[in-house]
Amino acid sequence: MASKNDNENFDNVIRLTGNEELAAKNRRRRLEKSRNKTRMIIGSLVVVVLLISVYFVYSRLRQFKGYKTISSATIVYETDANYIQFGGNLLKFTTDGASYIDEEGNTVWTAGIDAKNPIAESNGRYAVVADKGGNNVYVFNTGGLVRQVTMKYKITDIDVASQGAFTAVLESDETNYINMYSSSGQAIYEMRTSINKSGYPLDISISDDGQKLFTSYFYMNGINTNIKLTAYNFGEVGQNANADRMVGGFTYESELFPKVEFVTNDIIAAFSDKEIVFYDMKEKPSERAKVKYKNDVQSIFYNSNYVGTVEKNNTATASSSAYYTMRLYDLNGNEKFEYPFDLNYEKIYASDDEIIFTGDNQCLIVTNKGRTKFRYSFDSRVKNMIPSTGKNKYVVTFEDRTETIELTSKDEH
Repeated sequence: MASKNDNENFDNVIRLTGNEELAAKNRRRRLEKSRNKTRMIIGSLVVVVLLISVYFVYSRLRQFKGYKTISSATIVYETDANYIQFGGNLLKFTTDGASYIDEEGNTVWTAGIDAKNPIAESNGRYAVVADKGGNNVYVFNTGGLVRQVTMKYKITDIDVASQGAFTAVLESDETNYINMYSSSGQAIYEMRTSINKSGYPLDISISDDGQKLFTSYFYMNGINTNIKLTAYNFGEVGQNANADRMVGGFTYESELFPKVEFVTNDIIAAFSDKEIVFYDMKEKPSERAKVKYKNDVQSIFYNSNYVGTVEKNNTATASSSAYYTMRLYDLNGNEKFEYPFDLNYEKIYASDDEIIFTGDNQCLIVTNKGRTKFRYSFDSRVKNMIPSTGKNKYVVTFEDRTETIELTSKDEH
């Protein structure tokens, strides 16, 4: 017979039959629940990724048929008005003035200038307008006129760096000068060349940081015409090279290079009548790639990601009315695509994502993948067209107004 204490001890013990099996079942339920939750999360993420991918592909492949006007501003018609991109918007310049036009088409400021034959260049927040054949240079930033600088000799060419320093090619009777100035007009350097010895400058380009210069000079060698492409470095490397800071050069016979351009701070594209030559120039120049033209080139365009050419086709085939072929190349000289078209264009604008052609009252927008995004005939002559802030929005300048438009699937006009 059990004692009282034994019974008490026995009665205080609670025993659950199958306790371990129940715990295992609970663990399995929790694990399955966790797995189901994980599957739901992964499934949701897959759906989101698919939706994003479909939207991305749709956006890339979408072709627009019309537009709606977001805003419109009346402008005074000027036959001699020209436009360049400036600070993400537009700089309008004429013989007697320059104006900054914002993304809504409004004139932010206007400055008076005196230029019988105005030429202009921009880089980021800075722009310069010069009187080609005259002596005046006007430096602007997005806030307005920074400085007017008067040159000693006639101006033949101009370029500007991203911080506002500018280079001017000047011409006297027997001597050419390539001078760089700060945005306030202070001389930074001066290079003097003899027309008889060095030839005549065709084009110049300075790097974004203002430290490097690339030039194209035309000269005669007996009865042959030659081109000398020359690179200068005004940083520490150039100081150690020689007195004139020249760090490299390339000579071409029976070939013209009317255009040279720093497409990035360290890559130059030199456009000849036969080919495009790319150069690397972190400090000193070296050939990077070459592209031979397939046909006669009528126009070139470029930005920091690619360069392009427009060829005039000799004849339009019976199956196509395309009188032009656009070709796009990356900065390694690889052809990305060719695009035949028939728009009688006057201007080309190349952004990172697309190429815009305008001519008369028409526009054509082609993506950097070679797809037609938008083609349209407006009711007025188009003077200029550039992308605005916001997806599928553009600033279009007509003769009597500037409009901000948004592309649409249907024509609303």
